[in-house]
Amino acid sequence: MTTKEPIFFIQLTDIHISAPGKKPLFGLEMSDKLRAACAEIRTLEAKPSFVVISGDLTHDGNLEDYRFLKSLLDEEEALLGIPIHVALGNHDFREPFREGFLGEEPSNESYYYSFMTDGLRIVMLNTQVPGTHGGRLDDVQLAWLKQVLAEPAPSGTIIVHHHPVVKTPTGMMDDHLLENPQDLASVIEGTDVIGLLSGHIHYHNIGMLNGILCAAADGLAFGLDPSASTNMRFIDRSGYNLITVKDGQMIVQPMTLPGEQRLLYELNVSKIHAEV
Repeated sequence: MTTKEPIFFIQLTDIHISAPGKKPLFGLEMSDKLRAACAEIRTLEAKPSFVVISGDLTHDGNLEDYRFLKSLLDEEEALLGIPIHVALGNHDFREPFREGFLGEEPSNESYYYSFMTDGLRIVMLNTQVPGTHGGRLDDVQLAWLKQVLAEPAPSGTIIVHHHPVVKTPTGMMDDHLLENPQDLASVIEGTDVIGLLSGHIHYHNIGMLNGILCAAADGLAFGLDPSASTNMRFIDRSGYNLITVKDGQMIVQPMTLPGEQRLLYELNVSKIHAEV
């Protein structure tokens, strides 16, 4: 598999948008962070083909949040001149998402799909387990993925999903990973998949799943300290990934927006599920 010309795109994740008038999370306006990231992307010498956002589109997942998110992303799409594609995370809720963002009738139906750009296939999966922080791919979605991958794409396939498959440095976030990575590995084995992109853990984390490169991007809303093992340390840090597909490989370049990177809050691990 050879890509004649490199394909370049952007991965954002964990943007945690809230509608105007709500109390800002950690006192930070997440919509301003999204605008700042898109402004920086517009200054890049190479224009990306598209943007993917790998989940946690909103923080509370209310109808007004998704309506505001839709208007915000429409605005940034127009400024960037490229499409923005989204996947859902554990902070997202399907019914208000479908109504407020997609303009559909409310439905709890899982949201996943694929698209093709310049011969590169992107598969946007839904690893949500509603009501929990964890993630899983059910049999229905795995069967759909197997069918999608049955025919190779000219420049290969990259899978975008929220919950990572790679273990974390200290293990503190390992119970937040995809519960069934080997089921995913079995489906993609022998296919044209060249990489997996995820988020959720709010820091850059790179590893392999059965020889396939897997990259979790830093959160755009805030970061976490990857070295922490006792307390979850929330940091005012915003990052994203530049992704290049070249000669059949996925190349990942982590980016960090300028800022103080101050400590926002510390949370004991035992309280994570109760307070976050």
